[in-house]
Amino acid sequence: MSTLGRYLLAAGSLLGVMSTLSAQKLDAPLAQLSEQYQQERAYLHFDKQVYSPGETVWFKAYLMAGIYPSDISKNFYVDWTDAEGNVLLHTATPLLEGTAKGQFDIPASFKSQILHVRAYTQWMKNFDSAFLFTKDLRVVQKPIHGTPPKIETTLGFFPESGDLIAGLKSKLAFKANDQWGKPVAVKGRIVDAQGTKIDTFVTQYDGMGFINMEPVAGQKYAAIWKDVNGKIQTTALPESKESGVTMAVSGTGPRRSFLVERAANTPDNLKTLYIVATLQQQMIYRAKVDLTETTAIGGSIPVNTLPSGIIVLSLFDANWLPVAERITFINNHNYSFTPTVDIIGDTRKRAKSFIEIDVPDTVAANMSIAVTDADLAKDTANTIVSYLLLSSEIKGYVHNAAAYFSSKADSLQQHLDLVMLTNGWRRINWEQLAKGQMPAIKYPKDTSFLSFSGKVFGATPSELREAGNINMIFQGKDSSRTFSFLPLKTDGTFSDPNMLFFDTVRVYYQFNSKSKLGSRVAVSFMNGLADAPYKIQGLPAYNFITLDTSGNARARYFADEQARLKKLLETATLEGVTVKSRAKRPVDVLDEKYTSGMFKGDGYQFDVLNDVLAQSSFSVFQYLQGRVAGLQISGTSGGAMGSGQEGATWRGSATSFFLDEMPVDAQQLANIPMTDVAYIKVMRPPFFGSFGGGAGGAIAVYTRRGGDVKSEPGKGLDFKKIAGYTNFKEFYSPNYAVGDPRHDQPDLRTTLYWNPYVLTDPKNHRITVEFYNNDVTKKLRVVLEGVNKDGKLLHFEQEVE
Repeated sequence: MSTLGRYLLAAGSLLGVMSTLSAQKLDAPLAQLSEQYQQERAYLHFDKQVYSPGETVWFKAYLMAGIYPSDISKNFYVDWTDAEGNVLLHTATPLLEGTAKGQFDIPASFKSQILHVRAYTQWMKNFDSAFLFTKDLRVVQKPIHGTPPKIETTLGFFPESGDLIAGLKSKLAFKANDQWGKPVAVKGRIVDAQGTKIDTFVTQYDGMGFINMEPVAGQKYAAIWKDVNGKIQTTALPESKESGVTMAVSGTGPRRSFLVERAANTPDNLKTLYIVATLQQQMIYRAKVDLTETTAIGGSIPVNTLPSGIIVLSLFDANWLPVAERITFINNHNYSFTPTVDIIGDTRKRAKSFIEIDVPDTVAANMSIAVTDADLAKDTANTIVSYLLLSSEIKGYVHNAAAYFSSKADSLQQHLDLVMLTNGWRRINWEQLAKGQMPAIKYPKDTSFLSFSGKVFGATPSELREAGNINMIFQGKDSSRTFSFLPLKTDGTFSDPNMLFFDTVRVYYQFNSKSKLGSRVAVSFMNGLADAPYKIQGLPAYNFITLDTSGNARARYFADEQARLKKLLETATLEGVTVKSRAKRPVDVLDEKYTSGMFKGDGYQFDVLNDVLAQSSFSVFQYLQGRVAGLQISGTSGGAMGSGQEGATWRGSATSFFLDEMPVDAQQLANIPMTDVAYIKVMRPPFFGSFGGGAGGAIAVYTRRGGDVKSEPGKGLDFKKIAGYTNFKEFYSPNYAVGDPRHDQPDLRTTLYWNPYVLTDPKNHRITVEFYNNDVTKKLRVVLEGVNKDGKLLHFEQEVE
């Protein structure tokens, strides 16, 4: 059952209201579409909206399917391009509970003022590319001086249900925007072919408005209006049809009313009609519309128990061919959860601040938080709420979408209906669906994480059987090694679905028995991830001549000061000053050497290599007992190593275990002699590198590598390179309570704190984060976004002085 289907069962399906309608030919294919072809929507929370060359862009991705976090895809992709669409980097990250994290380092030589971001899953690429996540981030460059380009205004008209029908009065919406898609205010008059004024029009909100119009058969109409440059323009209105039907939708409360009307000369196939309402590809209402004895009939749809979102009303003729469509937004204000956020902010130089987040709820929440300089330029046009409920659901640009969710005022619902009237929506191809045809699928669902596989070309089945296995050494850039021995199938293929790796690795390989096989066969390796595009076509135009706002000026101040500091440090040695890097702790050296991917970053670290007391422990579990707050070790009291009784829990959940970053059970870990262990790292819960979300955290044990891998592994063996997931970086947040040579340098960070995973559950619903101010910020902006397991969304934003 689809995610929305489960919701409707809980709320009470509306289809029972229309039980007089017998099973229709669309029921089965629509149910199949909802179950097997559910479309995903992605949103990215960035740490801020304006950057400088050389800075890092931090992001958290949220993926939804229907009204819940998506469990369809396991891999997430982001294309980072310049303003011309040239791909600078293609990142791939694993999706865990419908979320992913990552970063992009803007090159110091980056010259464009726009960093274009496109994010998606493989599954999303099967459908209209207009529904992929896109975002343009501003990159601070030297101001471009010159005359701003002249605004070119485009005016479009949109009949409410698709067509104007002669003799029938209906809404005719309009939208005016400039060449960059921004709204423009216009006014003018409607005239017929003889120049007679029929009506006047004026924009009502953000370049949009509507008039009521009843066209005359055979007559043509045009709009005469004046653009912002004072030039008189003429725009032809859509031509009316001599016969047909219209569908009008109204209402902003607990019901949506509809009125279906036909022309007097309408053919028989338009006298018996069917109206179907869908939400997230799930049918929520259907009715038969009988216009054989009348020319108009109305009805209403109860919507007060539905989740908030776009409802699509589609009208079909007697043969189930679509003839009209109208979208309407339902805002029942049931889309969010509200935590208590207490901010104890201190904007003095390098002062410490605290943020306490309390989610008093019965379901787990997955959030991300950013704290930045509040005087930087900001973009509040879209939030996680407005994007996932509105912008991601329709074609076309929605200006300042977040404003439609800023209050419960009726005027906002009326303004939002103008958006519904003037933007396209077509996620369902009704013509194909009526024939039972499902969408063509080119990209299968990523139902598993990155998987290593390959194929041997040029060997016979008998040679492959005799070779038996392909033996491989995976060497990372940090010289870490992993061994794998995979059986060869008779078609030459081999695979290891549990092999996860990050960054680019070298794969040295050799065949069993017939080692000479490698000299005359070709071997290809695959990672199961999407290929990187070379260039993104069709990017929108940009206006690079922009007003020098205070926010942009603040961003340039930081950029100039950071550049000045960098130059100062580079030239410090010329004045006899030697700039020394901070000596790394031995445990940090081990962490860099042994860990990769999700195992890098924050955690409890233990340098077993240099800990003389470690050798007196019977096992890893006995060594860790009492060393990590909250980690409960069991089965070590008086037990011998490998007794089978060892284990660990954290917050009441079982802890995951890893040996050299491969999952193992507790007994395998207990059997490792401490003399073989170099490094232990304990990750706090939840650890998303574990299957199932790692609610009990994880213990990662790393065995010693002889001679710190000074010898070249695989010497003399054939090798190939293969890319894995994009490496994660950890956000640097200084701790001014402890001494550090880096603290002697000026602190000009614009992002003061970033945490992509702020996680709560019913047992642990209160989280406290802390951070330090920089040297210059006087006002903080805190942005907290997230989603809980019920699909409720969160956007919290507050400034603190």
